[in-house]
Amino acid sequence: MNNLTHLLLLDLVNNEFTGHLLADVCHGGVLKTFSASHNYFSGSIPESLKNCTGLHRLRLDWNQLTGNISEVFGVYPRLHYIDLSYNNFYGELSSKWGDCRNMTSLKISNNNVSGKIPPELGKAAQLHLIDLSSNQLKGAIPKDLGGLKLLYELLLNNNHLSGAIPLDIKMLSDLQILNLASNNLSGLIPKQLGECSNLLMLNLSGNKFRESIPGEIGFLLYLQGLDLSCNFLTREIPRQLGQLQRLETLNVSHNMLSGRIPSTFNDMLSLTTVDISSNKLQGPIPDIKAFHNASFEALRDNMGICGNASGLKPCILPRSSKTVKRKSNKLVILIVFPLLGSLLLEFGALFILCKRARKRNAEPENEEDRNMFTILGHDGKKMYENIVEATEEFNSNYCIGEGGYGTVYKAVMPTEQVVAVKKLHRSQTEKLSDFKAFEKEVCVLANIRHRNIVKMYGFCSHAKHSFLVYEFIERGSLRKIISSEEQAIEFDWMKRLNVVKGAGGALSYLHHSCSPPIIHRDITSNNILLDLEYEAHISDFGTARLLMPDSSNWTSFAGTFGYTAPELAYTMKVTEKCGTISLGDLLIS
Repeated sequence: MNNLTHLLLLDLVNNEFTGHLLADVCHGGVLKTFSASHNYFSGSIPESLKNCTGLHRLRLDWNQLTGNISEVFGVYPRLHYIDLSYNNFYGELSSKWGDCRNMTSLKISNNNVSGKIPPELGKAAQLHLIDLSSNQLKGAIPKDLGGLKLLYELLLNNNHLSGAIPLDIKMLSDLQILNLASNNLSGLIPKQLGECSNLLMLNLSGNKFRESIPGEIGFLLYLQGLDLSCNFLTREIPRQLGQLQRLETLNVSHNMLSGRIPSTFNDMLSLTTVDISSNKLQGPIPDIKAFHNASFEALRDNMGICGNASGLKPCILPRSSKTVKRKSNKLVILIVFPLLGSLLLEFGALFILCKRARKRNAEPENEEDRNMFTILGHDGKKMYENIVEATEEFNSNYCIGEGGYGTVYKAVMPTEQVVAVKKLHRSQTEKLSDFKAFEKEVCVLANIRHRNIVKMYGFCSHAKHSFLVYEFIERGSLRKIISSEEQAIEFDWMKRLNVVKGAGGALSYLHHSCSPPIIHRDITSNNILLDLEYEAHISDFGTARLLMPDSSNWTSFAGTFGYTAPELAYTMKVTEKCGTISLGDLLIS
């Protein structure tokens, strides 16, 4: 294959090739894409590749390549993507990487690279992703990285980095994933992290951070994972963390945190996994499933936490209160006992009369009148009462929308959390003959985790009202915005493109990341909601159907005419394509 002077693309991915890379792979100097990942190539990088200045994309990850990384690679002004992960490269990172001004992804994880992170890397302004994890890097994190305004993923974990997190981190407004775990970082956790408003995952575990957890982390409203374990953090857990309504995993173990767990944690409905072990915490644990279902290992070695969880003692009144109560009980018995005999006959007669009246008036319990409360991570019955009270028995003053399946209300909880409540029409609740199956389906939908999908908290069924509980999205529907001339002007093309990106990502998640796949079947402008940042959130799973791989796809028509796949009208067969064509029709309109 040598002397291929006009070679533009070479793809050798996922084979079992061994030996060295082709010496003349870029002999003609016109090679744009070279992919040889997931093989057993060894040896060093050929000289022709070092001088391949026209290279756009290079993937050599998951091989056994070696060499001094600062010498075997050149400057690639047109380079967009490079992945050298999982090899045996050594040496220091060259400042020349900063000259790759078009580079969007730089991945050199799991090698033996040492030295410092070059500050010149901050000049590669198009970078979206940096992964230098699992190397031997040392020194401070350069503040110049704060200039990478497009960066959404920064992975520097498992190195020997030291010093403080640079305050310029606040400039990374698009950052979604930040992993600095297992380093020697020290000082305070900067409150400026709270300005990285798009963060989904934050991992600072295994460092030497001290003092308190900054309350500003509670401003990261999209955060789904937070790991601050194995540090030297002290003082109380800030109550602002209870604002993290989308948080799924929380680990603050192996610190020196003290005091009580904030009561605001009772509102963290999405929390599924928690670890608070090896601290100095005390008092009752929050009354949510994440704590009730936590293992003893995740709660052990604290000063005295209590509650309904594995291995914990139940919370009881202080001993002094029990003593006073015991004495007062004795006094009451001494006073009441002489009167008890004289009242006994009257109570007996009254009991008999009441029992007869109850037999006359009682009706047999109907199986359909049983109430069902499925609010994940929360006391469903209490939530039902709070919602009925917050909406004043579903008063029209709180109505924010109406559809074929029910009316939507805005409810402000006692904790000031705002939720959207879809009160189902009576005709819909009458169809729920199999409550067990419906409850199982609600649990599946409530466990969907994606930033562009409206979070479902659960379902309440009562003799008077049945409703679904969702997170509240501030700006309302896309249809409402584009129907308003004033709002449509503010809704510029950049915002519209962002909506397309978000809705497409959500649909891809439903089709390819959920098992079984979930088919929405009614993607319309009414069912795409926008938050304050004009981020898209797909809503209304009223017509969504779980597509079991081993079941029939035939079903009755559901959806909005004009937004549904044409073949569905003829075949009634539901596939992922139905949602895709609905989205396409929406984009055209």
